[in-house]
Amino acid sequence: MPGYGLPQDAQGLLPWSWAQSRLESCRNYWLATTRPDARPHLMIVWGLWQEQALYFSTGRRSRKARNLEANAHCVIGTEQAAAAVVLEGAAAEVSEVDVRRNFIERYSRKYQYDMAAMTEDILSSREPVYVVRPLVAFGLEEHTAPQSFTRWRFAP
Repeated sequence: MPGYGLPQDAQGLLPWSWAQSRLESCRNYWLATTRPDARPHLMIVWGLWQEQALYFSTGRRSRKARNLEANAHCVIGTEQAAAAVVLEGAAAEVSEVDVRRNFIERYSRKYQYDMAAMTEDILSSREPVYVVRPLVAFGLEEHTAPQSFTRWRFAP
């Protein structure tokens, strides 16, 4: 992170387990996408961190879905800025029915939300479920800054 005066060594960096804990326990995730005319769009989504990826759903005609259809690149942030995890990656629509079914079950439990009205549309792929596997992630913990500011890189 050029220009921030960060230490040059690894002392004080956050472990990936720190980031995973926040991703798993987060209730609201910020999702940034890009409109076809290049204007940014930022919205809250509910989602699940599992298998080193974030899964979320939205309506197929929503601004988020239309943006992701035109440009799959996106940024996701956790809700707490003082101990934030920010992921950069590309969203892909989940096609496997068993993964979608697992998503519905886990999502319903996490959010105590009845998905019955949406289950058929999600399982039939009429409504999308997306997965974002990070290419880069950042961990930012305010009370140990800037020594703890951490970047993780992942294989594509």
